Order: sequence, then C-alpha cells, then structure tokens
Amino acid sequence: MSETSTAYYQEGVAPRAISTAQLMGQVLFLVAIALAFCALGTLIGKDLELGTARLFSFAGFGMLLVSSFAGERFRVGPFAMFWLFATALAIGIGLGPVIAYFATVETDALTQAFAGTAATVLGAASLGFVLAKDLARWMRPLSLIVFAACCGTIVWSLFGGAISPWLSLAIYLLSAALIVVDFNYLRKHGTERDAIWLATGIFVSIVNIFLSLLNIFSSD
Repeated sequence: MSETSTAYYQEGVAPRAISTAQLMGQVLFLVAIALAFCALGTLIGKDLELGTARLFSFAGFGMLLVSSFAGERFRVGPFAMFWLFATALAIGIGLGPVIAYFATVETDALTQAFAGTAATVLGAASLGFVLAKDLARWMRPLSLIVFAACCGTIVWSLFGGAISPWLSLAIYLLSAALIVVDFNYLRKHGTERDAIWLATGIFVSIVNIFLSLLNIFSSD
C-alpha cells in the first residue's frame, strides 16, 4: 500500500474504491485540462516582455512548490484541482514569448518537439502501465530531480541562456522515466485521492520533455 493511502486510512478516511481504468481516466482528463490551460497561457503571454514573463514563470514555480509541500489541501479536492489549472496557466503565460519565437522563427523545431513529446509520453506511459516490477520507490527522487530541472530549463530559456543539448537529453530521459514510474504507481497503488497530484507530476514531466526536445531540435 502506498504511503499516501496509508496516511488516509490512519486518519480514518478510506478512499472510495475505484478501478484502474477510472483512475487513469481521471488523471488523463486532469492532465489534458492542465495542458489546455498551459496552451492558453502561451497565447495570453506571447507578446509579454521577457521580464514580465519571468515573473509569471517564478509564480508558476512557487505554486508547484506549494502543491508539493503544503499538505493535502493542495493535493486532494476541488481547491487542489483549481491550483493545478492556475499553475499550468501561470507556467504557460511565462513560456509565451519563447513559444511565440519558435512559432515564428523555428517552426520545424516546434513541430518536431510537439510530435516527439506525444510519442514519448505515449511510450513511457504504456511501459509504466505494463511493467510488473513495482517502481514506487523511485518516485520521490525522480520527482525532485525533474521538478528542479523544470524550474531550471524554463528560467534558463527565459534569460536567453543556451542549454547544452546533452543536458536537455538528460532532462528528457529523466522526465520520461518519471512518467514510467507515475503510471506504474497509478496501476499498482493509486486511489482516487491520488489523481490530482499524479496529474501534476505528469504535467510537469510533459512540459520538461517538450522544452528539452525544443532545445535539442533547435540546436545547430
């Protein structure tokens, strides 16, 4: 049984039984809505000055930190769902000028990054779902590494620094590995109370994969 589930039972609140298919549907629905808010944010922020975009990115990072460490209110329930969508919107607004640049100047890199992200997420999710081995112990260390990488890559891109393609490749592989672990956890341990925080982790990994591929495909 997962640490999360154990904590809920100790509090005397047992999560309602839910099938794996239902839980996956909930998680994927939340991820899709979060990505939609992120995409909306890039449209809203496309004409922002870089300084303003950085502020939104920092706000998004801060909201991710809060959802990771501020307790159950930010991980379970309607408020947690609102927090996820607001976080995705803030991150999207912060990325607006970056995406606008690639959409205008390097459209091929943008298209390749989108296609590569979709293929990677599909492959990693499928692998995690079918693996018999329990990978739950890898979730915490990978989550911390990927979260730090997400913060670093977005900030670095906003400040105009060139990120090594090798570093982007490492971040890409770590993020894909975390998606494998997330879907493995979903199948083996997940309850409906895990849906929002699992969706948050998957969303962050997708953003990381996309930005890593964008840097790789745009490199000379």
